[in-house]
Amino acid sequence: MSFFFRASITIVFSVGLGLFAAPVLASCEGCLCPGDPCNLCPLPAMENDPPKANEPEICTRIRARVPPTSAQPGSNEYFPSLDQSIAVCVNEGGDVIRNRLRNNPEFPSRYYCKPPAVIKQQ
Repeated sequence: MSFFFRASITIVFSVGLGLFAAPVLASCEGCLCPGDPCNLCPLPAMENDPPKANEPEICTRIRARVPPTSAQPGSNEYFPSLDQSIAVCVNEGGDVIRNRLRNNPEFPSRYYCKPPAVIKQQ
C-alpha cells in the first residue's frame, strides 16, 4: 500500500511541476523570436528577398561584398556564397547564429548574422 501511495504522490508532483514549468518553456528567448529582436540578416542574402527597411549596416556591408545569390541551399553554388557571407559577418564583428527551427516562416534561412552590440560610453 505504501508503494502505491508514494508512486501516486510522485506522479501528482511530477504533473504539477510540468504544468508549472510549461509557461516558462514556452516563452521565447534569444534572437530567433517573433519580431526579430536582434535585427538579424540571413546568410547568404538571397536575390528574391529584398533588404529590410531598417536593415543594420553590417547587413548592407555583407550584401555589398557578397552579392545576393539565387542558388538553392544545398547546391554547389550556394556554399561559396554562404562561406563568404559568414566570413564577412565575423570580420565585421557580428555573430553567426545557426537556425535549427527551419519550419519558422519568419526565419527561413539556415544561418543569420547578428549585428554587434553597440556599447554606449558614459
